[in-house]
Amino acid sequence: MTTLSEPQPKQQAESDTRLRVVLMLEIQDGAQQRFLDVYEQLRHQVASVPGHVSDQLCQSINDPRQWLITSEWEDQETFLQWVDSPAHREMVKPMHGCVSDNFRSLRYAVLRETSAAGSTGTRAPMEVPPGLPRITPAGHVGPPKAEPGPDGVVRHALTFTVKPGSEPEVARILSGYASPRAEVDEHTRLQRTSLFMHGNRVVRAVEVIGNLGDALRHVAMQPEVRAVEEAINPYLEETRQLGDPQAARAFFARAALPAKHQAIASSPASGRLHRHAVLYPVRPGHGQAVAERLAQHDNLATADPTGPVAAGTVFHREDVVVRLVDLRVPAEADPAAALGVADDREAAALAVLLDLGPHGDLRTVAGLGAFLAARAMNPVTDRKSADPRAN
Repeated sequence: MTTLSEPQPKQQAESDTRLRVVLMLEIQDGAQQRFLDVYEQLRHQVASVPGHVSDQLCQSINDPRQWLITSEWEDQETFLQWVDSPAHREMVKPMHGCVSDNFRSLRYAVLRETSAAGSTGTRAPMEVPPGLPRITPAGHVGPPKAEPGPDGVVRHALTFTVKPGSEPEVARILSGYASPRAEVDEHTRLQRTSLFMHGNRVVRAVEVIGNLGDALRHVAMQPEVRAVEEAINPYLEETRQLGDPQAARAFFARAALPAKHQAIASSPASGRLHRHAVLYPVRPGHGQAVAERLAQHDNLATADPTGPVAAGTVFHREDVVVRLVDLRVPAEADPAAALGVADDREAAALAVLLDLGPHGDLRTVAGLGAFLAARAMNPVTDRKSADPRAN
Protein backbone atom coordinates (compact mmCIF):
# COMPACT_ATOMS: atom_id res chain seq x y z
CA MET A 1 0.00 0.00 0.00
CA THR A 2 2.47 2.58 -1.18
CA THR A 3 0.41 5.43 -2.59
CA LEU A 4 -3.11 6.57 -3.26
CA SER A 5 -2.13 7.95 -6.66
CA GLU A 6 -2.51 5.83 -9.75
CA PRO A 7 0.72 3.99 -10.66
CA GLN A 8 2.34 4.71 -13.99
CA PRO A 9 1.70 2.05 -16.65
CA LYS A 10 4.63 -0.17 -17.45
CA GLN A 11 5.51 -2.38 -20.34
CA GLN A 12 4.67 -6.07 -19.85
CA ALA A 13 5.86 -8.98 -21.95
CA GLU A 14 4.04 -12.11 -22.94
CA SER A 15 5.29 -13.72 -19.72
CA ASP A 16 3.40 -11.22 -17.52
CA THR A 17 2.76 -12.81 -14.15
CA ARG A 18 1.26 -9.83 -12.30
CA LEU A 19 -1.66 -10.24 -9.94
CA ARG A 20 -4.42 -7.73 -9.23
CA VAL A 21 -6.03 -8.07 -5.79
CA VAL A 22 -9.40 -6.42 -5.08
CA LEU A 23 -10.61 -6.11 -1.49
CA MET A 24 -14.23 -4.90 -1.10
CA LEU A 25 -14.95 -3.55 2.40
CA GLU A 26 -17.85 -2.13 4.36
CA ILE A 27 -16.72 0.22 7.12
CA GLN A 28 -18.68 0.19 10.38
CA ASP A 29 -20.68 3.30 11.29
CA GLY A 30 -18.50 5.85 13.06
CA ALA A 31 -15.26 3.97 12.26
CA GLN A 32 -14.27 5.78 9.05
CA GLN A 33 -11.54 7.97 10.51
CA ARG A 34 -10.14 5.09 12.56
CA PHE A 35 -10.07 2.99 9.39
CA LEU A 36 -8.17 5.73 7.52
CA ASP A 37 -5.65 6.04 10.37
CA VAL A 38 -5.05 2.28 10.38
CA TYR A 39 -4.75 2.17 6.61
CA GLU A 40 -2.20 4.99 6.69
CA GLN A 41 -0.02 2.89 9.01
CA LEU A 42 -0.48 -0.37 7.16
CA ARG A 43 0.23 0.92 3.67
CA HIS A 44 3.83 1.73 4.59
CA GLN A 45 4.32 -1.74 6.06
CA VAL A 46 2.84 -3.42 3.01
CA ALA A 47 5.05 -1.33 0.72
CA SER A 48 8.09 -3.15 2.15
CA VAL A 49 6.72 -6.62 1.35
CA PRO A 50 8.68 -8.29 -1.50
CA GLY A 51 6.61 -8.47 -4.68
CA HIS A 52 4.32 -5.53 -3.85
CA VAL A 53 4.02 -3.01 -6.71
CA SER A 54 1.29 -0.50 -5.83
CA ASP A 55 -2.18 -0.04 -4.40
CA GLN A 56 -5.16 2.30 -4.37
CA LEU A 57 -7.76 3.11 -1.71
CA CYS A 58 -11.17 4.07 -3.12
CA GLN A 59 -14.50 5.11 -1.58
CA SER A 60 -17.88 4.60 -3.24
CA ILE A 61 -19.49 7.78 -4.55
CA ASN A 62 -22.91 6.24 -3.91
CA ASP A 63 -22.48 4.71 -0.45
CA PRO A 64 -19.73 6.20 1.78
CA ARG A 65 -19.62 2.99 3.84
CA GLN A 66 -18.35 1.01 0.83
CA TRP A 67 -14.60 1.03 0.23
CA LEU A 68 -12.28 -0.67 -2.23
CA ILE A 69 -8.58 -1.48 -1.90
CA THR A 70 -6.86 -2.65 -5.05
CA SER A 71 -3.24 -3.72 -5.12
CA GLU A 72 -0.84 -5.00 -7.74
CA TRP A 73 1.78 -7.68 -7.14
CA GLU A 74 4.63 -8.99 -9.25
CA ASP A 75 3.16 -12.50 -9.22
CA GLN A 76 0.56 -14.51 -7.34
CA GLU A 77 3.10 -16.68 -5.54
CA THR A 78 4.72 -13.81 -3.63
CA PHE A 79 1.33 -12.34 -2.71
CA LEU A 80 -0.10 -15.66 -1.50
CA GLN A 81 3.02 -16.43 0.49
CA TRP A 82 2.63 -13.15 2.32
CA VAL A 83 -1.17 -13.12 2.75
CA ASP A 84 -1.12 -16.61 4.32
CA SER A 85 1.74 -15.80 6.69
CA PRO A 86 1.46 -15.19 10.45
CA ALA A 87 3.03 -11.75 9.85
CA HIS A 88 0.10 -10.72 7.65
CA ARG A 89 -2.50 -11.99 10.10
CA GLU A 90 -0.84 -9.98 12.87
CA MET A 91 -0.50 -6.90 10.67
CA VAL A 92 -4.21 -6.61 9.78
CA LYS A 93 -5.58 -7.15 13.31
CA PRO A 94 -6.12 -3.37 13.85
CA MET A 95 -8.51 -3.42 10.87
CA HIS A 96 -10.86 -5.89 12.52
CA GLY A 97 -12.55 -3.27 14.68
CA CYS A 98 -13.29 -1.02 11.69
CA VAL A 99 -14.51 -3.40 9.02
CA SER A 100 -17.74 -5.41 9.06
CA ASP A 101 -17.71 -9.12 8.32
CA ASN A 102 -19.29 -8.35 4.96
CA PHE A 103 -16.13 -8.15 2.83
CA ARG A 104 -14.78 -9.89 -0.27
CA SER A 105 -11.23 -10.55 -1.47
CA LEU A 106 -10.82 -11.23 -5.19
CA ARG A 107 -7.64 -12.10 -7.10
CA TYR A 108 -7.12 -11.66 -10.85
CA ALA A 109 -4.22 -12.43 -13.15
CA VAL A 110 -3.33 -9.47 -15.37
CA LEU A 111 -3.99 -10.51 -18.98
CA ARG A 112 -4.05 -7.23 -20.92
CA GLU A 113 -3.22 -3.64 -20.11
CA THR A 114 -3.95 -0.43 -22.01
CA SER A 115 -2.50 3.02 -21.39
CA ALA A 116 -2.61 6.31 -23.25
CA ALA A 117 0.12 4.85 -25.46
CA GLY A 118 -2.04 1.86 -26.31
CA SER A 119 -1.82 -1.82 -25.50
CA THR A 120 1.10 -2.71 -23.23
CA GLY A 121 0.90 -6.47 -23.14
CA THR A 122 -1.23 -9.54 -23.34
CA ARG A 123 -1.12 -13.17 -22.33
CA ALA A 124 -3.38 -16.19 -22.51
CA PRO A 125 -5.68 -16.91 -19.53
CA MET A 126 -4.49 -19.57 -17.12
CA GLU A 127 -6.43 -22.78 -17.03
CA VAL A 128 -7.67 -23.42 -13.50
CA PRO A 129 -8.79 -27.03 -13.08
CA PRO A 130 -11.55 -27.72 -10.57
CA GLY A 131 -10.83 -29.31 -7.23
CA LEU A 132 -8.61 -28.49 -4.33
CA PRO A 133 -6.37 -25.42 -4.22
CA ARG A 134 -3.31 -25.79 -6.36
CA ILE A 135 0.09 -26.03 -4.73
CA THR A 136 3.35 -24.55 -5.88
CA PRO A 137 6.80 -25.75 -4.89
CA ALA A 138 7.48 -22.46 -3.20
CA GLY A 139 4.92 -23.23 -0.58
CA HIS A 140 2.09 -21.09 -1.83
CA VAL A 141 -1.27 -21.89 -3.30
CA GLY A 142 -1.22 -21.42 -7.07
CA PRO A 143 -0.45 -23.35 -10.23
CA PRO A 144 1.98 -26.22 -9.61
CA LYS A 145 5.39 -25.28 -10.95
CA ALA A 146 7.41 -28.19 -9.57
CA GLU A 147 9.96 -29.31 -12.11
CA PRO A 148 10.65 -33.01 -12.68
CA GLY A 149 13.97 -34.40 -11.51
CA PRO A 150 16.61 -35.97 -13.75
CA ASP A 151 14.55 -39.17 -13.83
CA GLY A 152 11.38 -37.38 -14.98
CA VAL A 153 9.69 -37.67 -11.57
CA VAL A 154 8.14 -34.64 -9.83
CA ARG A 155 8.68 -34.58 -6.07
CA HIS A 156 6.82 -32.51 -3.50
CA ALA A 157 6.13 -32.69 0.24
CA LEU A 158 3.68 -31.42 2.84
CA THR A 159 4.55 -30.90 6.47
CA PHE A 160 2.57 -30.05 9.60
CA THR A 161 2.80 -30.53 13.34
CA VAL A 162 0.53 -32.41 15.72
CA LYS A 163 -0.17 -31.87 19.39
CA PRO A 164 2.63 -33.20 21.63
CA GLY A 165 1.63 -36.54 23.11
CA SER A 166 -0.55 -37.47 20.14
CA GLU A 167 2.31 -38.80 18.01
CA PRO A 168 1.65 -42.56 18.53
CA GLU A 169 -2.04 -42.20 17.65
CA VAL A 170 -1.28 -40.02 14.63
CA ALA A 171 1.30 -42.54 13.40
CA ARG A 172 -1.23 -45.34 13.81
CA ILE A 173 -3.86 -43.46 11.79
CA LEU A 174 -1.46 -42.43 9.05
CA SER A 175 -0.04 -45.92 8.64
CA GLY A 176 -3.42 -47.61 8.37
CA TYR A 177 -5.00 -46.10 5.26
CA ALA A 178 -5.56 -47.95 2.00
CA SER A 179 -3.45 -46.70 -0.91
CA PRO A 180 -5.40 -44.66 -3.49
CA ARG A 181 -5.49 -45.66 -7.13
CA ALA A 182 -2.18 -44.73 -8.74
CA GLU A 183 -3.49 -43.81 -12.18
CA VAL A 184 -4.77 -40.25 -12.39
CA ASP A 185 -5.15 -40.08 -16.17
CA GLU A 186 -3.23 -41.15 -19.25
CA HIS A 187 -0.51 -38.58 -18.53
CA THR A 188 -0.27 -38.54 -14.73
CA ARG A 189 0.48 -41.28 -12.25
CA LEU A 190 1.16 -41.29 -8.52
CA GLN A 191 4.40 -43.23 -8.11
CA ARG A 192 5.24 -43.24 -4.43
CA THR A 193 4.21 -41.75 -1.10
CA SER A 194 6.65 -41.76 1.84
CA LEU A 195 5.55 -40.50 5.24
CA PHE A 196 7.91 -39.73 8.14
CA MET A 197 7.66 -38.26 11.61
CA HIS A 198 10.19 -36.60 13.89
CA GLY A 199 8.76 -35.66 17.26
CA ASN A 200 5.47 -33.98 16.46
CA ARG A 201 6.40 -32.98 12.88
CA VAL A 202 4.90 -34.96 10.01
CA VAL A 203 6.39 -34.94 6.50
CA ARG A 204 4.58 -36.58 3.58
CA ALA A 205 6.64 -36.80 0.38
CA VAL A 206 5.02 -37.72 -2.94
CA GLU A 207 6.52 -38.71 -6.28
CA VAL A 208 4.53 -38.16 -9.45
CA ILE A 209 4.97 -38.75 -13.15
CA GLY A 210 3.03 -36.06 -14.99
CA ASN A 211 1.14 -33.14 -13.47
CA LEU A 212 1.69 -32.61 -9.75
CA GLY A 213 -1.48 -30.57 -9.24
CA ASP A 214 -3.65 -33.20 -10.92
CA ALA A 215 -2.07 -35.91 -8.79
CA LEU A 216 -2.58 -34.01 -5.53
CA ARG A 217 -6.21 -33.27 -6.32
CA HIS A 218 -6.74 -36.92 -7.30
CA VAL A 219 -5.32 -38.14 -3.99
CA ALA A 220 -7.26 -35.60 -1.91
CA MET A 221 -10.55 -36.70 -3.47
CA GLN A 222 -10.12 -40.39 -2.61
CA PRO A 223 -12.49 -41.50 0.20
CA GLU A 224 -9.80 -43.43 2.05
CA VAL A 225 -7.50 -40.41 2.10
CA ARG A 226 -10.27 -38.01 3.15
CA ALA A 227 -11.19 -40.34 6.02
CA VAL A 228 -7.58 -40.33 7.28
CA GLU A 229 -7.33 -36.55 7.05
CA GLU A 230 -10.54 -36.17 9.04
CA ALA A 231 -9.28 -38.63 11.65
CA ILE A 232 -6.09 -36.67 12.34
CA ASN A 233 -7.73 -33.23 12.37
CA PRO A 234 -8.35 -33.24 16.16
CA TYR A 235 -4.63 -33.82 16.75
CA LEU A 236 -3.26 -30.97 14.62
CA GLU A 237 -1.58 -28.03 16.35
CA GLU A 238 -3.11 -25.67 13.79
CA THR A 239 -6.70 -26.46 12.94
CA ARG A 240 -7.75 -26.89 9.33
CA GLN A 241 -10.99 -27.23 7.41
CA LEU A 242 -10.24 -28.73 4.02
CA GLY A 243 -13.89 -28.41 3.01
CA ASP A 244 -13.61 -24.60 3.25
CA PRO A 245 -11.69 -23.23 0.23
CA GLN A 246 -10.22 -20.30 2.19
CA ALA A 247 -9.13 -22.50 5.09
CA ALA A 248 -7.80 -25.16 2.73
CA ARG A 249 -5.78 -22.58 0.84
CA ALA A 250 -4.23 -21.33 4.07
CA PHE A 251 -3.40 -24.87 5.19
CA PHE A 252 -1.71 -25.86 1.93
CA ALA A 253 0.28 -22.63 1.94
CA ARG A 254 1.55 -23.38 5.44
CA ALA A 255 2.14 -27.07 4.77
CA ALA A 256 3.91 -26.98 1.40
CA LEU A 257 7.51 -28.18 1.60
CA PRO A 258 8.86 -27.98 -1.95
CA ALA A 259 11.66 -30.05 -3.43
CA LYS A 260 14.38 -27.48 -4.01
CA HIS A 261 16.91 -29.97 -5.40
CA GLN A 262 16.84 -33.50 -6.80
CA ALA A 263 19.88 -35.64 -7.60
CA ILE A 264 19.64 -39.10 -9.16
CA ALA A 265 22.46 -41.49 -10.04
CA SER A 266 22.89 -41.80 -13.80
CA SER A 267 23.10 -45.60 -13.67
CA PRO A 268 20.10 -47.55 -12.29
CA ALA A 269 20.64 -48.89 -8.79
CA SER A 270 20.76 -52.64 -8.44
CA GLY A 271 19.54 -54.36 -5.33
CA ARG A 272 17.54 -52.95 -2.47
CA LEU A 273 17.63 -49.25 -1.67
CA HIS A 274 17.12 -47.93 1.84
CA ARG A 275 14.93 -44.80 2.04
CA HIS A 276 15.86 -42.44 4.82
CA ALA A 277 14.93 -38.88 5.91
CA VAL A 278 16.64 -36.34 8.15
CA LEU A 279 15.12 -33.19 9.69
CA TYR A 280 17.96 -30.70 10.17
CA PRO A 281 18.11 -28.39 13.23
CA VAL A 282 18.62 -25.19 11.24
CA ARG A 283 19.81 -22.03 12.95
CA PRO A 284 17.28 -19.22 12.39
CA GLY A 285 17.62 -17.68 8.95
CA HIS A 286 19.99 -20.31 7.53
CA GLY A 287 17.54 -22.69 5.85
CA GLN A 288 18.52 -21.68 2.30
CA ALA A 289 22.23 -22.09 3.01
CA VAL A 290 21.71 -25.55 4.53
CA ALA A 291 19.62 -26.65 1.54
CA GLU A 292 22.29 -25.43 -0.88
CA ARG A 293 25.05 -27.27 1.00
CA LEU A 294 23.12 -30.53 0.94
CA ALA A 295 22.31 -30.09 -2.75
CA GLN A 296 25.99 -29.67 -3.59
CA HIS A 297 26.79 -32.82 -1.64
CA ASP A 298 24.13 -34.86 -3.43
CA ASN A 299 25.31 -33.70 -6.85
CA LEU A 300 28.74 -35.12 -6.15
CA ALA A 301 27.55 -38.18 -4.23
CA THR A 302 25.17 -39.43 -6.93
CA ALA A 303 27.85 -38.97 -9.60
CA ASP A 304 29.74 -41.92 -8.11
CA PRO A 305 28.08 -45.12 -9.41
CA THR A 306 29.70 -47.16 -6.67
CA GLY A 307 28.94 -44.75 -3.85
CA PRO A 308 26.31 -45.21 -1.14
CA VAL A 309 23.94 -42.46 -2.37
CA ALA A 310 21.60 -43.49 -5.20
CA ALA A 311 19.28 -40.48 -4.98
CA GLY A 312 18.74 -37.43 -2.82
CA THR A 313 15.99 -34.80 -2.59
CA VAL A 314 16.27 -31.67 -0.48
CA PHE A 315 12.92 -30.24 0.66
CA HIS A 316 13.07 -26.71 2.01
CA ARG A 317 10.79 -23.92 3.20
CA GLU A 318 12.13 -21.13 5.40
CA ASP A 319 14.07 -22.92 8.16
CA VAL A 320 12.48 -26.35 7.68
CA VAL A 321 14.95 -28.52 5.76
CA VAL A 322 14.40 -32.23 5.14
CA ARG A 323 16.69 -34.44 3.06
CA LEU A 324 15.16 -37.61 1.66
CA VAL A 325 17.83 -40.03 0.48
CA ASP A 326 17.88 -43.49 -1.10
CA LEU A 327 20.99 -45.36 0.04
CA ARG A 328 22.56 -48.54 -1.25
CA VAL A 329 23.40 -49.40 2.36
CA PRO A 330 21.48 -48.97 5.64
CA ALA A 331 21.84 -45.49 7.11
CA GLU A 332 23.51 -46.82 10.24
CA ALA A 333 26.24 -48.39 8.11
CA ASP A 334 27.21 -45.01 6.63
CA PRO A 335 25.87 -42.12 8.74
CA ALA A 336 27.99 -39.58 6.82
CA ALA A 337 26.20 -40.48 3.56
CA ALA A 338 22.83 -40.49 5.32
CA LEU A 339 23.46 -36.99 6.66
CA GLY A 340 25.12 -35.51 3.57
CA VAL A 341 28.57 -34.99 5.11
CA ALA A 342 31.45 -36.11 2.90
CA ASP A 343 34.45 -34.74 4.78
CA ASP A 344 35.64 -32.39 7.51
CA ARG A 345 35.18 -29.37 5.25
CA GLU A 346 31.48 -30.11 4.76
CA ALA A 347 31.16 -30.93 8.45
CA ALA A 348 32.60 -27.55 9.42
CA ALA A 349 30.39 -25.68 6.95
CA LEU A 350 27.22 -27.36 8.24
CA ALA A 351 28.25 -26.88 11.87
CA VAL A 352 28.01 -23.10 11.37
CA LEU A 353 24.49 -23.39 9.96
CA LEU A 354 23.02 -26.03 12.30
CA ASP A 355 22.30 -26.10 16.01
CA LEU A 356 24.38 -29.12 16.98
CA GLY A 357 24.24 -28.49 20.71
CA PRO A 358 27.23 -28.02 23.00
CA HIS A 359 28.73 -31.45 22.25
CA GLY A 360 27.70 -31.98 18.64
CA ASP A 361 30.51 -32.83 16.22
CA LEU A 362 30.06 -33.96 12.62
CA ARG A 363 33.77 -34.67 12.16
CA THR A 364 33.82 -37.90 14.13
CA VAL A 365 32.15 -41.26 13.63
CA ALA A 366 30.63 -41.03 17.11
CA GLY A 367 29.36 -37.51 16.45
CA LEU A 368 27.82 -38.49 13.12
CA GLY A 369 26.13 -41.48 14.71
CA ALA A 370 24.72 -39.40 17.56
CA PHE A 371 23.43 -36.73 15.17
CA LEU A 372 21.80 -39.33 12.94
CA ALA A 373 20.10 -40.96 15.91
CA ALA A 374 18.79 -37.59 17.06
CA ARG A 375 17.61 -36.17 13.73
CA ALA A 376 16.57 -39.19 11.66
CA MET A 377 12.85 -39.17 10.90
CA ASN A 378 10.85 -42.27 11.79
CA PRO A 379 9.28 -43.95 8.74
CA VAL A 380 5.51 -44.32 9.03
CA THR A 381 4.51 -45.51 5.54
CA ASP A 382 6.20 -46.00 2.19
CA ARG A 383 3.74 -46.89 -0.58
CA LYS A 384 4.99 -47.55 -4.12
CA SER A 385 2.94 -47.96 -7.26
CA ALA A 386 2.89 -51.36 -8.87
CA ASP A 387 4.13 -49.71 -12.06
CA PRO A 388 7.68 -50.93 -12.79
CA ARG A 389 8.74 -47.30 -13.31
CA ALA A 390 8.21 -46.72 -9.59
CA ASN A 391 10.80 -49.25 -8.53
